Order: sequence, then C-alpha cells, then structure tokens
Amino acid sequence: MARCDQCGNDYDKAFEVKLADETYTFDSFECAIHKLAPMCPHCGCRIVGHGVEQDDVIYCCAHCAAEEGANALTDRAP
Repeated sequence: MARCDQCGNDYDKAFEVKLADETYTFDSFECAIHKLAPMCPHCGCRIVGHGVEQDDVIYCCAHCAAEEGANALTDRAP
C-alpha cells in the first residue's frame, strides 16, 4: 500500500500525480487538490478550474482578480 502525501493515510487504491519534476502519492482527489491546487490570493479558495491570470498570479475568477486590481487578465482559451 502507499501513504498519501497530504493526509498520511495508507491506502491500497492510492494514485500518483506528477507535477514538474515531483511525484506525489494521494488516496483521493480531495487530498491532491488540497496539496497541489493554487489558492486565490483574494478569497483563499483552491483553484480547481482554469482560473484567470495576470503577471503569473492566478485568481479563481474575474471578480476576485478585479478586487485585487488586476485589469489585464489572460486565460488559456485559444
């Protein structure tokens, strides 16, 4: 069995996530999100979707970005 890098649970259905040069082990998507998803600098929620960006800062939504003064947002849509 493998131990979750977030909560420490030893679980027979654990899975690995590779991010950059690091490999993490998790027992649930919830733990993976808590460990790896960025946090919105305005409201503090974990950004599970695409979010919006300005100057390498990721916000959960346009409202939070505007509240922080961001006015040149980008997203990854083509």
